[in-house]
Amino acid sequence: MNPAARLKEILQEYGCGGKKIGIEFDAYGLTAYNWRRLEPLLQNFCTFEDASDLVSALRVVKSPAEIEYVRQAAALADDALDAARELIAPGAWEGDILAGMHSVIFKGGGDYPGNEFIIGAAEDALLCRYFTGRKHLKDNDQITLEWAGAYRHYHAAMMRTIIVGHVSDEHRHMHKVAVEALGACEDALTPGRPLGEVFTAHARVADANGLRDHRLNACGYSLGTTYTPTWMDWPMLYTGNPVITRPNMVIFLHMIFANSDSGNAMTLGHTVLVNETGCERLSRSDLNMIVA
Repeated sequence: MNPAARLKEILQEYGCGGKKIGIEFDAYGLTAYNWRRLEPLLQNFCTFEDASDLVSALRVVKSPAEIEYVRQAAALADDALDAARELIAPGAWEGDILAGMHSVIFKGGGDYPGNEFIIGAAEDALLCRYFTGRKHLKDNDQITLEWAGAYRHYHAAMMRTIIVGHVSDEHRHMHKVAVEALGACEDALTPGRPLGEVFTAHARVADANGLRDHRLNACGYSLGTTYTPTWMDWPMLYTGNPVITRPNMVIFLHMIFANSDSGNAMTLGHTVLVNETGCERLSRSDLNMIVA
């Protein structure tokens, strides 16, 4: 029996004939190919309604046990930053930096993350995406890192652009704005308010400081227990997102500025836990600019 026919048989066993069934259309496993195989077989048997966000909405608020796992993940993320800082210097090899970051997470009892750590020096610091190929750091350089501690598959992400050698005035300005924007986002991340207001706070600070053309149109997302190919969870922080902030949500806030004209980048990010009145930073690392 082919899988599609077997699924119909299972649905019959559960008395689903003539019923309305929720289905996750927005799911990695349900490809267009698989749905085309299923849909004709199930016509006139039952009706379907898109319930892609049903389980995600239940998972977005964490239990006390889950929060403890997230705190462990956050500690591992801080450990990974400490390892990177010890290794980043003129002439350092990106492969050694990645190895050091992963090593402390695994030694601390952590897991593989849901997606690859992002690392990119020089012009690649603006990319903020994983790509293949490694390089040595120059005497004057910049390197962007985005990574996550993962513990029992619960994630706590962080992000930094670290300067090697000379610090430009633009780097200083971008970092100052990133710190201010991160603080504004934390202030806006309050129970009962729409998540879209967090992005509004990010954009307001960036735009007022001349970085409108160099910011992204999102500034973070929920985190939880996710698997390859991503550690991103639902929902994201973008303009107008109506999802209401609730206590015990775990949110990664990232401030990303990239000037393609000058070739300079600056990023700053960490994971926070929403509480009854606002949010709590889960990272012990300070927000000072890191210069190697």
